Amino acid sequence: MNVIYIHTHDSGRVLSPYGYDVPTPNLKEFAADSLMFRQAYCASPTCSPSRAALLTGRYPHQNGMIGLGNRGFCLNDYNQHLVRFLNSQNYETVLCGIQHEAGAYLDHREAAGIIGYRQDITNDSAGYEEADLVKWDYQNARSAAEWIENYDGEKAFFLSFGFFATHREYPQTLAAGIASNYVMPPFAIPDCPETRADFGGYLTSASWFDSGFELIIKALKRSGHYDKSIIIFTTDHGIAMPFCKCNLFDTGTGVALMLRVPDSDANGTVSDALISQVDIFPTLCDLLHLHKPDYLAGKSFAGLFSGTGFTEQEEIITEINFHTSYEPCRAVRTKRYKNIRYYDDYLLLNKSNIDEGKTKDYYLRNGLGERTKYREALYDLLYDPYERNNIIDDQELAGVVKELRDKLYAFQQQTEDPIRHGSYEMQSGWKVNKQECLRPSSKDPQDYITADKS
Repeated sequence: MNVIYIHTHDSGRVLSPYGYDVPTPNLKEFAADSLMFRQAYCASPTCSPSRAALLTGRYPHQNGMIGLGNRGFCLNDYNQHLVRFLNSQNYETVLCGIQHEAGAYLDHREAAGIIGYRQDITNDSAGYEEADLVKWDYQNARSAAEWIENYDGEKAFFLSFGFFATHREYPQTLAAGIASNYVMPPFAIPDCPETRADFGGYLTSASWFDSGFELIIKALKRSGHYDKSIIIFTTDHGIAMPFCKCNLFDTGTGVALMLRVPDSDANGTVSDALISQVDIFPTLCDLLHLHKPDYLAGKSFAGLFSGTGFTEQEEIITEINFHTSYEPCRAVRTKRYKNIRYYDDYLLLNKSNIDEGKTKDYYLRNGLGERTKYREALYDLLYDPYERNNIIDDQELAGVVKELRDKLYAFQQQTEDPIRHGSYEMQSGWKVNKQECLRPSSKDPQDYITADKS
C-alpha cells in the first residue's frame, strides 16, 4: 500500500472533527471515513522534535532532535528516518511542502536531500510574506494532486504533504464568513476582543488548509489511490497560543490524529486509547508487513485496524528540551493523572517560547512576565482538565505520585535520557535565546546564548 502523511503546523485538536467551530468540513468528512483518535499526543510539543519523533519512532532525547532544525539542531542519524527506511523497501518517496526535520522548514530542496526523499515537488516559496504562506500551501496542494493523478503506479509511494497552516503569522484578512465578534477562543484561552481577533486569524488559516486538503483527497479518489493507501492526518502539537504550544499541558501535547487503512472495519470509528506519535512508525511497519527496525521505541497499535488484538499502554511520556530557549521538562500521563517535572532552576515562564501574537500581547499586559511554573506538579485530569490545580502535596495521593515518578524513572533508564545527569551542554551552531528573553525573533545579540568555544 501507499502511505500518505498529511500534516499541519500548530493545530492541536482545534479542528472541526474534535467539536470546534472551525471551517474544516473536508477534514471532518475524512474523519468519518477513518479511525480518529481522541487521546493522541506528540512526543514533544515543539515543531522539529515532534515531527522527528514521529518519523523515527524515537523520542527527541534518543534521536538527537532536541531543538528546532532551523536553529541548528538535527537528527543523530538520518538513516533512522522513515523516508530512508521506506527507500530501502523500494518505495517512491516524495516531499511536498513543509518538513521540519532538516534545516529551515522552507528550505525544501536542501532538506529533501538530507532526509533522502527521491522526489521534491514543492513549489518555490520566494515572494510570499509569512502571512500569505497559506496560499503557497494551496499551490503545493495543486502540485501534489497533479502528481498523484499522473503517478504511474509502478511501485508503492510515500508522500509527505506538509502545510504551513495553521502556523503564525496568520492571514491578515479574515476569510468570508469569519467575524471575530462571533468566534469563541479555544479551550484554556480567555474570551476578549484581542483573543477573538487572534483566533479569527487561526480560523482563516485553517480554512486555507481545508481547501488544500480537499484537493489532495479528491485526487487520491479520482486516481484510484484512495483505496490503495494508508492515509495519515495529524499535526505537530498544540496551537500557537500561551499555555499551549511548547507546553506539557494537554493543550500543548494533544494532537489530532486520523488514520484510514483500506478495508479496515475501524474506519468510521473513534478510539480513546492513549497513543503517542512515536507509535506511528511501528504501526506502519505492521500494517505494511515490513520488519520493524530494532531502534524503534514506539509501540504498534496496528491491531486496532486488523482486529487481531490491541493492548493499550498505561501511560505516555512527553518532553521538552529546547524551543527558542532552554526549558527541560518531562511529563508522564495516564488516563487519570499527569506528573510534570522541570529540570532547571528557571521557574518563570520562558516567554520567548510563546509565539508572538495578539493573545500573547494581551497576557503580557496582564502580568505574564510574573507568572511562575511549578518545579513538579500533579494534575487530576478527571476533575481538572485545564491542569491548573497542582495537587502534588496531597498526602492522599502520595501513592499516585510515587507510581508516576517510578514510571518516568523506568522510562528514562530504558531510553537513556541524558537529563538524568544534568543540563545539556551548549553546542556550537545552536541558536538559543536566553531564558528571560521576551521575543523569539529578537535581533539583540544579548538575548542569545553562545557556546563557550574555549
